[in-house]
Amino acid sequence: MTTVVLADDEALLRKALSALLPLEGEITVLAEAEDGRAAVTATLRHEPDVLVIDLEMPRVDGLGAVAEIRRERPGQVILMLTRHARPGVLRRALKLGVQGFVSKSAEPAHITSVIKALHAGKRWIDPDVSALAVVDDCPLTERELDVLRATRDGFSAAEIAARLHLAEGTVRNYLSSALQKTQTRTRHEAARYAREHDWL
Repeated sequence: MTTVVLADDEALLRKALSALLPLEGEITVLAEAEDGRAAVTATLRHEPDVLVIDLEMPRVDGLGAVAEIRRERPGQVILMLTRHARPGVLRRALKLGVQGFVSKSAEPAHITSVIKALHAGKRWIDPDVSALAVVDDCPLTERELDVLRATRDGFSAAEIAARLHLAEGTVRNYLSSALQKTQTRTRHEAARYAREHDWL
């Protein structure tokens, strides 16, 4: 039996997977989580064999939740569900130790087989996710994306500097560069532009 914590802010999809995954194989869903913060709490409390987590969620996004969980449970097996396979996101996820990437449009039977493969120590990146991730048209660096991500979350330049362990002047330089590359006037416009182009 493979135990799972299922984290997705889309209630309909989460409930559907929670009901269908046990029907497809020997899987027990220990808990569900509707956002990144709840995903961290549920994973640390229940210690599942596999955490199945959505990339984009409120409060704390999927990667943020994974980073927190990794600090407490370095060996946690993680399957990430996504609709957008941006190259930067894929790279960050792999650096954090995410073992699997599957499209949210995948059939429950396929997700079940991937969960079992990951539990057996294998890795899995769906071909459609991998193919989309190869096309990298984002002109922004990872650090520029980091500061825009924090901008989108409502942090000031000083707060971004503290969160990313950078000097405030360095953050302003990254923001200035991002404005030039996106041809926008404010950091909030730049963050919105990057989000609309699926770079964040």
